[in-house]
Amino acid sequence: MKRLFALALAAALLLSGCGKDGPIIAETTSPSPTASGADFSQAQGEMFSARDLRAEFDESAAVRITLEGSTARASSNSVKISGSRVQITQEATYLISGTLDDGMLIVDAPDSAKVHLVFRDAHITSTTCAALYILQADKVVLTLAPGSDNSLRSTGGFQALDGNNIDAALFSKEDLSINGSGSLAVSSYEGHGIVCKDDLVVAGGQLQIEAASHAMDANDSIRFASAQLSATAGKDGLHCENSDDASLGFVYIQSGSLALQAEGDGISAGSYLHIAGGEFEITSGGGSENGQKQASDNWGGFMGGGHGGGPGGRPGSRPEETGTSEESSTSMKGLKAAELRVDSGSFTLNCADDALHSNGSMTVNGGDYQIATGDDALHAEQTLTVNGGDIQISTSYEGLEALNVSVCGGNIRLAATDDGLNAAGGTDSSGFTGGRDGMFGGRGPGGSGNSKGSILISGGTLYIEASGDGIDANGYIEITGGYTTVAGPTQGDTATLDYDTQATISGGTFIGTGASGMAQTFSSSSQGVISVSAGSQAAGTPITLTDEAGNVIISYAPELAFQVVILSTPDMVSGQRYSIAVGAQSGEFEAE
Repeated sequence: MKRLFALALAAALLLSGCGKDGPIIAETTSPSPTASGADFSQAQGEMFSARDLRAEFDESAAVRITLEGSTARASSNSVKISGSRVQITQEATYLISGTLDDGMLIVDAPDSAKVHLVFRDAHITSTTCAALYILQADKVVLTLAPGSDNSLRSTGGFQALDGNNIDAALFSKEDLSINGSGSLAVSSYEGHGIVCKDDLVVAGGQLQIEAASHAMDANDSIRFASAQLSATAGKDGLHCENSDDASLGFVYIQSGSLALQAEGDGISAGSYLHIAGGEFEITSGGGSENGQKQASDNWGGFMGGGHGGGPGGRPGSRPEETGTSEESSTSMKGLKAAELRVDSGSFTLNCADDALHSNGSMTVNGGDYQIATGDDALHAEQTLTVNGGDIQISTSYEGLEALNVSVCGGNIRLAATDDGLNAAGGTDSSGFTGGRDGMFGGRGPGGSGNSKGSILISGGTLYIEASGDGIDANGYIEITGGYTTVAGPTQGDTATLDYDTQATISGGTFIGTGASGMAQTFSSSSQGVISVSAGSQAAGTPITLTDEAGNVIISYAPELAFQVVILSTPDMVSGQRYSIAVGAQSGEFEAE
């Protein structure tokens, strides 16, 4: 028994030996978070005006419009009726009810007019264009009256009426707000559900949208609160983008619920996406089982459709990268933006591509997450910061990936077919090449890699079950707090820790198991570290660490088979001796 652990101790010295001579060191200054152009400080009062939220109206003063099949009648001459075409021309409150079988409601008022539409069991169908077309006004508020059921349907194509490219069942060139407590069903067989060329506010109501393209599309912003949305989209669920002004094209969600099934992205913002709260159930691209597919089979098809699924691929193989152009492939992410911040909310995300994706930086301050994805669960091109939240990742290619990953708090439990945490940037291809950074203590002088990535763990609870590396940094790893557990595999070119320059621990608890072939341990520490080779051990084999007084410091049973053990806690002191029992085997070791 002692002989076996004497051999294990020799292996342990190999594992930690580079720390004595000093690994090849790069710049060790912790990177500052990437500066964000997003104005996340905007308050609710700035996002929602009193007019956006006001659903009350004076029924006695309202202009009544009654839809009667193939025509309509109105109580004011501010409404022009020509057959089944109903046109509103002046500022007022309009109470609309009845059914228009094949026609249009058009708002064409002075550009200073504030028009209030109230739907009370109003149903409008158009076979040739938008059911509701807002051509001109300063602002239009659509209120869904209490207890009412309403619908807007475009069942055919979109014939041109003027110089505008009308392509939605509800198409607005002006600011549009939807509020109230009634329901609105929107169907668009060949286009978008709701399009707004300015700011789109949804501040109430129950909306159901079925659209061949985007369910909701806006140029300047989408602002959502206190509403319920259920949508099926052939492209994105919510899409907001402004190619002329980088400060616009943002999505802000204050509260409410969104159930989105999208062939493309669940929510896509060209600028920033800020979620302050709400309930989200999002399936994108058919779900995580379609992660190997390069593009959607039914791009633009009404109500989506089934996917055949791509080749299974080997564990750890990265899905084909997806783009955003219609000519090449479809982006199928859950939440996507140039900058992304989540403060709170409840999220169930089942995505073919990344569940949360930022082209710049991402900050997660809280929320409850259930994530299954065919690619990365949380991915940022620059900086990914997790300050809080309960994040449960059942399926992913990589759990958390960014050039700089910082875990400051929260409870994270993840399963990954490749790396658990990866600091590599968006072009990392370690899933194909193995991405090994050198054996026993870091990449040597002949190695390659940009070495600019970082993984910082300062708080929270983190459990990683990875088929690739547990924590992989093309740069350095720094642990100063928290409770981190890594269960890695024993096969392939994998390691519990994998880094280019250095890995340090000065606080927190680290428990790591995995393969021995490419093993690395911490290069330096200000608390005790023990790294041992334990032979081939089955999953569930107990590991117990005790001090010289017999006090149990760590007791743990890995859920995967393992060959090496790396342990460090604030209770361990460098230079002191500790006993480790692995199953029926035991031995004494001096902490580095």
